[in-house]
Amino acid sequence: MTELLVGPFNRVEGDLEIRLTLAEGQVAAAQVNSPLFRGFEAMLLGKDPRDALTLTPRICGICSISQSIAAARALGAAWGVAPSPQGQRVAALIHAVENLCDHITHFNLFFMPDFARPVYAGRSWHGRAVQRFTAMEGGAQRAAVSARAQILHIVGLLAGKWPHTLAVQPGGVTKAPTERDRLRILVSLRAFRRYLEEVVLGARVEDFAALADVPALMCWDRGDAGLFLEIAADLNLAGLGPSQGRYLSFGAYPLEEGPAWAGGLWQGGAAPFDAGRIREDLSHAWMLGAAAHPAQGETRPDEEMRDAAYSWCKAPRYDGQVFEVGALPRQVVAGHPLARVLAALPGAGGVLGRVAGRLLEMALTQLLLEDLAQAIDPRERFMLQAEPTREGEGAGLVEAARGALGHWLRIERGRIANYQIIAPTTWNFSPRDAEGTPGAVEAALVGAPVGPGEDTPIAVQHIVRSFDPCMVCTVH
Repeated sequence: MTELLVGPFNRVEGDLEIRLTLAEGQVAAAQVNSPLFRGFEAMLLGKDPRDALTLTPRICGICSISQSIAAARALGAAWGVAPSPQGQRVAALIHAVENLCDHITHFNLFFMPDFARPVYAGRSWHGRAVQRFTAMEGGAQRAAVSARAQILHIVGLLAGKWPHTLAVQPGGVTKAPTERDRLRILVSLRAFRRYLEEVVLGARVEDFAALADVPALMCWDRGDAGLFLEIAADLNLAGLGPSQGRYLSFGAYPLEEGPAWAGGLWQGGAAPFDAGRIREDLSHAWMLGAAAHPAQGETRPDEEMRDAAYSWCKAPRYDGQVFEVGALPRQVVAGHPLARVLAALPGAGGVLGRVAGRLLEMALTQLLLEDLAQAIDPRERFMLQAEPTREGEGAGLVEAARGALGHWLRIERGRIANYQIIAPTTWNFSPRDAEGTPGAVEAALVGAPVGPGEDTPIAVQHIVRSFDPCMVCTVH
């Protein structure tokens, strides 16, 4: 056996290294390392609880609204305050815009450029991949950047700025949109629909959202989605980077009537979710302390960086098991037929399933955004009064683009006594636990082919990027 250290990865938010053990031309084992400790949880200790609304969005410039909403919901739970129904609706709308932009960015700028590489020259699709996805030059990338900028005008209108808005508060949102604002939002969404239908999907959003089985998906030959599916079939991406088939979602976009997409667990069948069963294992993390639920957890870095550990990332587990999070898990849990049949494929769909799950969610999010915007009622209240309390605790559980994001807060004597965060990439890129069980990505990499002379194996890159890692969130 030989060892190979891969990293740092480009087109990844933050720092990432992976140590591979190779045998017989494939990966026999993997260790994923988040090498940059940041420690936002420690920065928050002793501060006014409202400071979390300012500081936690700065964990990440890609998913800052996700962090804002998680912090606001944790603070609201600690204070005993719920947002107004219309405030929830607007918060869900700006959150869904951000998540949709993340999916567009990942597909066009992070994932697909790998197929424009010379290693694939000679494949029937390679010339089209070069034309569409060559870094800085591809037509798909230029279209994506333009469309993304246009739809973010909605966030500017409702949240003042992006990233790092303060518009989301425990009692709702600070902007009360007018009827004119609602119409402007609908116009922006109509323009984004044109982009999805003319460029990404090549057909009506409703048609892609209605796909219900794998044969129908793999026959889709329109738009850039069709090009990806042609590549996926040629390279057997369904069999690359298999999932363990255990999926978790906190439930996306809470509204008065319940989340737009239900939360829960999936292990070959639906199961209820109990946040009390989450534990963070520290056995292979450069962290001090015992395994604990995040409400009782702590963030004490191991300055000695003991040899038994290899990452600054903790290892979240649910009932002691590894769960994968992200767009595909979210739609599997919510019950979309296509997501569930992808999850039933051998290896639970692998790279194909994760990326197809994002394409599916692009279509579903567009439809959701249109419904949310239509239902804005300018006559209603968008913010309720929230009175701070000196004691309390609460959790804010939301779905970022990359999956389940949780904030756990405890207030004592008017100050933050503890603040813990589990980000989506913490779930997916965790190290081993005390039982030696590898995290989701570590397990998915086993069996990946490594060609002679490959120092950064292309198959490894496909698998890693199929999870869309955000390492700065992982280490907060």
